[in-house]
Amino acid sequence: MQDDLIVVAGGGGFIGGHLVAELLRRGHRNVRSIDIKPLGEWYQVFDEAENVVADLKERETCLFACRDAREVYNLAADMGGMGFIENNKALCMLSVLINTHLLMASQESGVERYFYASSACVYNADKQRSADVAPLKEEDAYPAMAEDGYGWEKLFSERMCRHFREDYGLTTRVARFHNVYGPYGTWEGGREKAPAAVCRKVLHAQATGVHEIEIWGDGNQTRSFMYIDDCIRGIDRIMHSEIEEPINLGSSELVSINGLVDLVEDIVGVKLRRTYNLSAPKGVNGRNSDNTKIQRYLGWEPDTRLRDGMEKTCEWIRDQYLAKSALQAGVA
Repeated sequence: MQDDLIVVAGGGGFIGGHLVAELLRRGHRNVRSIDIKPLGEWYQVFDEAENVVADLKERETCLFACRDAREVYNLAADMGGMGFIENNKALCMLSVLINTHLLMASQESGVERYFYASSACVYNADKQRSADVAPLKEEDAYPAMAEDGYGWEKLFSERMCRHFREDYGLTTRVARFHNVYGPYGTWEGGREKAPAAVCRKVLHAQATGVHEIEIWGDGNQTRSFMYIDDCIRGIDRIMHSEIEEPINLGSSELVSINGLVDLVEDIVGVKLRRTYNLSAPKGVNGRNSDNTKIQRYLGWEPDTRLRDGMEKTCEWIRDQYLAKSALQAGVA
């Protein structure tokens, strides 16, 4: 089975790059990594993989991608942090073409197993109005009131996976990711999520001596954040399980954005004056992962402490920040 073809859609992205790395580490010798970004913009590139630059929204690309594959992991999507998804709803919705065409191609090509990366953004907004939120159970996605744009595309694509399983016998597995973070991810430019954005802002404040930070919203909104290593382990466990319905994949360690800033300040060793941009996108007031089901099915859940994961993430972003600053200084 080490020679069977495994396809990672979105392999040039944050999670996809880590997944390709793990598959190669485990000895898989036939990994096809596909992404729309130019190769120079991939977060991680591995010579041992077949690296393909192509648009998976196109049906012909998906037919090529899935040809002779045993497993397909769909991590490809136009997405980013709250600022990006609130301002690019149509673009996020167009990711439905990727999942639709990959499912069709997988079914036609005889793929054995298909993984779809969904999101906690599918959950009913009425369940997320309080910062002191009850952890979200899988059934809380219905009655449907998903995050506009991005969340609706994810919910619809989950249903597509279900019906391809029911109607065509394609083995599909779906995980609802809760805020994945870690090294080799987006840390600037507008698509970054809260952990990377906070690290960058705190490091910038330390480097410039301007000890201030702008926080989107009032900082009391709460989230849980899952470290990338836990995410990759969870993908593997879910893909090779008998769990047919969508399932949460996220940490249950809840923190406010203010608390996240406190944590990063402590890691970096600086204290900042805070300003709050109440007109900026902030998402729902509270969101946390109920891990009862994954514990029951697999006897497992993500277990990396937020502080441990954030220390590694801050260290990586510090290196990227310093390298970019040195390059800019050299150009100047």
